[in-house]
Amino acid sequence: MHSYDEPVYLISVVAKVLNIHPQTLRQYEREGLIEPSRTQGRMRLYSQRDIDRIKLILRLTRDLGVNLAGVDIIMQLKEKIDAMQKEIDSLREELEKAHSHATIPSHRAMVAKNNYEIIIFEEEE
Repeated sequence: MHSYDEPVYLISVVAKVLNIHPQTLRQYEREGLIEPSRTQGRMRLYSQRDIDRIKLILRLTRDLGVNLAGVDIIMQLKEKIDAMQKEIDSLREELEKAHSHATIPSHRAMVAKNNYEIIIFEEEE
């Protein structure tokens, strides 16, 4: 069994499985929507992750009528949301550990800094 990110599928196989023309996959690559791996002979190889991404692109374009520029923006936002969700999960896990040990690691402790100056006005006599 191959891992989710292992590039193993040729362009012809992916095109056949997804019922699209290989040129469509090349266009998605030119648009920067997908980035398949390459063999030393420069043949494209797709992973299951690539195939799932292509399925999402097809759903956005075919079912929802989004153009490729819109797909690009949606994919970038999705990646940012995924990264933020990972960070939130990590912080929650760290917070739970801190609650269970009643301490926060020093590298994660919040230090509040006030960036202001105190201006003292003197009253005129």
